[in-house]
Amino acid sequence: MSALVVVGTQWGDEGKGKIVDLLSERADGVVRYQGGHNAGHTVVLGRETFVLHLVPSGILHPGKLCVIGNGVVVDPAALLEEAGHLEKRGISVRGRLHVSSNAHLIMPYHKAIEKESERLKGARRIGTTGRGIGPAYVDKMARIGIRVGDLLEPDLFREKLMANLTEMNYLLEQLYKVERFDLEKVYREYIGYADAIRDYIADTTLIVNHWIDEGKRVLFEGAQGTHLDVDHGTYPYVTSSNATAGGACTGTGVGPTRITTVVGVVKAYTTRVGSGPFPSELKDDVGVQLQERGHEFGATTGRPRRCGWFDAVLVRFAVRVNGLAGVAVTKLDVLDACDEIKICIGYRYLGTTLNEMPSSLTALEACEPIYETMAGWRCSTTGMKSYDQLPIHAKAYLSRLEELMGCRIFLVSTGTRREEAIVLDDPYTLRG
Repeated sequence: MSALVVVGTQWGDEGKGKIVDLLSERADGVVRYQGGHNAGHTVVLGRETFVLHLVPSGILHPGKLCVIGNGVVVDPAALLEEAGHLEKRGISVRGRLHVSSNAHLIMPYHKAIEKESERLKGARRIGTTGRGIGPAYVDKMARIGIRVGDLLEPDLFREKLMANLTEMNYLLEQLYKVERFDLEKVYREYIGYADAIRDYIADTTLIVNHWIDEGKRVLFEGAQGTHLDVDHGTYPYVTSSNATAGGACTGTGVGPTRITTVVGVVKAYTTRVGSGPFPSELKDDVGVQLQERGHEFGATTGRPRRCGWFDAVLVRFAVRVNGLAGVAVTKLDVLDACDEIKICIGYRYLGTTLNEMPSSLTALEACEPIYETMAGWRCSTTGMKSYDQLPIHAKAYLSRLEELMGCRIFLVSTGTRREEAIVLDDPYTLRG
């Protein structure tokens, strides 16, 4: 039995989709444990590119079973659209995908509230996708959320919807000065989804624990990254759920003693989308080149990502809070054209040197990066599948990253395609 959790170690967009896709080949089941359809995992298979938002990446492997856990917030329209697109492209979904009855629904008023809330924040805006994820989690914690299983009980669903709209419509009209939602219209729309997703809905806690009981190999995938975690990230510029490894337990109903290994995914440089501190951000031509070479535009929104050098302080924090046994390094090939490569090894703050991230957002925003410079390799690594093929300076760079992160590298991705990877160790057998 092996229960493996895969997490992002930066601000998301580390290339988890490809890594989860690779690891899914040897898994029996793949489980998504948090987030919503604001995240996008991109997987390239041959000449085809798949962008997944809610459905776990394991769905691209024939016969693999997939679960959307209770920790995910679900927009039923988005789920059905994504499943439909996959089916049209020859990827069977029905019968292979289970959705937790306890996952919370994203409602139309969640999207409206998020959009207007961001607008009113002005310069303080967080940079959300406007898809209602944050407000859906707010309702969950306020104990007024509507869950996927409620769609199968029309009277209960109507009762909850009516109570919520009384409050939400007042907020929309009085504070945000926008149009209210009609009870009957929303009710008919969502009850219309019930029959379409009925076969997906299940008690997924039972399913996943049974898999583990039976000795099956289970892969847990998170969305976003460690520094977007609502508790451990650069708050308030974070997502609304626990993207760190602990979220795999609360988001699926699997006890922590049943998780055998946690591994991370880290980009060979650093990116982030939206607002928030970013000590190693590059606002010069080098940053633009990384963005262009790395195709750094959001898989879900198309928004350009801010780019910077690798931040070892940032990743060391992720190694610690997730208890990582190993990391996969992605997009090494994006650095192929660099004459020299810098690594942020610490921060300078008010005349002092910091080797760990400050807990204060104000302090982090004022931190300046301390760089170590390494020679670039100035040749293509794209598609390499053997560590011995790598240029000597690329090997030196990876070795230095291991030292600075305090964590071994088990895989190096050298391109977008599934087969473009150097496997150094078996993540299913790694132990921290």
